[in-house]
Amino acid sequence: MKNLWSLKASEISKLYLSNEISLDEIINSVEERFEQVNPKINAIPESTFEYARKQAKLLDNNKKNKKSLGCLAGVPVTVKINTDQIGFASTNGLRLNKSLIANKNSTVVDNLEKAGALIIGRTNTPAFSMRWFTNNLLHGHTLNPHNKRITPGGSSGGAASATASGIGCIGHGTDIAGSIRYPAYACGIHGIRPSLGRVPMINYSMPDRYIGGQIMAVSGPLARSIKDLELGYDAMRQPNYDDPWWTPISHDLPTLNKKIALLTEIKGIKISDEIKSNLLNVAKKLENDGWIVDEIEGPDFEEIGHYQAVLWLAEFRRSSGKAIFDEKDEEAIFVFNQMSKRCPDTSIEKFMDALQQRATLGRKWSLFFDEYPLILCPISGDLPFEDLKDTKSEKDFDEVFTSMLPQIAPPYLGLPGLCFSNHVNENKIPIGVQFISRKFREDQLFKVAYNLEKLSSEINPITPDYDMED
Repeated sequence: MKNLWSLKASEISKLYLSNEISLDEIINSVEERFEQVNPKINAIPESTFEYARKQAKLLDNNKKNKKSLGCLAGVPVTVKINTDQIGFASTNGLRLNKSLIANKNSTVVDNLEKAGALIIGRTNTPAFSMRWFTNNLLHGHTLNPHNKRITPGGSSGGAASATASGIGCIGHGTDIAGSIRYPAYACGIHGIRPSLGRVPMINYSMPDRYIGGQIMAVSGPLARSIKDLELGYDAMRQPNYDDPWWTPISHDLPTLNKKIALLTEIKGIKISDEIKSNLLNVAKKLENDGWIVDEIEGPDFEEIGHYQAVLWLAEFRRSSGKAIFDEKDEEAIFVFNQMSKRCPDTSIEKFMDALQQRATLGRKWSLFFDEYPLILCPISGDLPFEDLKDTKSEKDFDEVFTSMLPQIAPPYLGLPGLCFSNHVNENKIPIGVQFISRKFREDQLFKVAYNLEKLSSEINPITPDYDMED
């Protein structure tokens, strides 16, 4: 069977379980795709096909002995290179970390393997995973398979680029300020940032994160279909109390009304006409399909975006303040300095204010969700940016940072958000929308995404029509 790499996760698993294809055929097909495409996009700086073959033997043995197999049995997936996987370096895009070899899997990698996934590669990220672009001195520059002139997103840019081009069905990403949702948006696929507490995530190779990272950063999947996105999410969210924030809450929660708050204006950012038009088109489709969509003024993104930046930068200064200069990555240093100008004061007083306001603002947002269980809004105020725009000038950085407010804000409250990609324009630039719900209501995000997917074109793997040297 040809082009197994192009199939969905659900299709591959079904074929494997019914003995129509072997794990060797799956891995070989994806490896051929990797060799064809990765030299053009540099999404996966470290392939792990031999590792996958060892996992395949264990999976075949379990199947032979009629042991229960997980929801991703035989599915090729990728893991972000900032995440512990036994025998590999958790580099986070840093030369400083190139010898940081994991001797224990992170909780999310363990969950993927328990689900039967085959990890075929480790995906690129910007240095320190702190940009919406993907470039570093250790692993190099990742390109967008649709269009090399635009960013593949970041920090999970490698995961999005690989998944969009058919190197794996599901990509693992991390998100503290849009690092799953923005790459999904930029590469024309789907991605979900789960609620804080849904997906257990601990790296054992490093000390625990400081409180900003603990309460805002999460792991989640990227995929080309909503079914695959949910399969990846289901695999990743299985219990593990090593993460003290993991919360044993069921998905079987009370049914909510079908009201959606449509936000075409958000205080603090300018939203482009093309993005507004796309939002209105999506809203119309959902309205025609039975959803109640009200275009209203939403809750305050700008205020929570400010406090998110305080927690984010305070943690970064404490954990990586010296390392960012030791790494000598000029792009990373520039971004760090620009972020510092936007948020100069992370004193204990400002930090405590940010934690206090998290409760106050959380109540305000919760009251909003009482009436509107879903928000429909942009991922960014702009289309995916010209690649590496954030380091071209201070003005360019400010333009990028300001436009990202819709993604920056929700992590502060631990909220889930889903990027749904629904269109690629005539300039080969993907466009999508974001859905946000209250904490632990990922079921609502999947409900509306499945509905919208039925009304949208199928997302197929994209083959880049360029070389990195072009």
